[in-house]
Amino acid sequence: MAVHGVTSTTDGAPEQRVEVRRSKRRRRTVSAYRDGDRIVVLVPAALSRAEEAEWVATMVAKVERAEARRRPSDDDLLARALRLSDTYLGGIAAPESVRWVRNQRSRWGSCTPGDRTIRLSSRLQGMPAWVVDYVIVHELVHLIEPHHSAEFWAWLERYPEAEKAKGYLLGWSAASKLDEPPTGG
Repeated sequence: MAVHGVTSTTDGAPEQRVEVRRSKRRRRTVSAYRDGDRIVVLVPAALSRAEEAEWVATMVAKVERAEARRRPSDDDLLARALRLSDTYLGGIAAPESVRWVRNQRSRWGSCTPGDRTIRLSSRLQGMPAWVVDYVIVHELVHLIEPHHSAEFWAWLERYPEAEKAKGYLLGWSAASKLDEPPTGG
């Protein structure tokens, strides 16, 4: 199996890492999937470079469309955060905005209590909903208790999936060879 890397840019978006794997056993099918920060495209070895380029563009676009369908908008995130606040925090943590950001590499989320904004790392996109909800609740609790005090952790324990989500994020970080806190900012 021959493997080579490609970097593509679509619609002015940041560059996308793409790995193309050619297989002599693969005859007709082309497939693609997300693997961490790159998209892997599997193609038959017999394809010409021009055919490969066409298939790569098609499959990268397909993966990105599927990811976009699974990625809630910022408005969806705000509504989700308000529901989570109502459910687990008695509605007292009301953010002004919740949005995805691409510049958080060392934390899962962050909160600015002064302007009541929450930012979630785009690395969370595609993770199970209960994990994303945990990070949202974690950041919501910062609107009540800004520091990681005993009171903070008591509030956060109201989210029933907290321990499982922390374990998931720890495992994801270990598998990605990252050394980051599992709980956000």
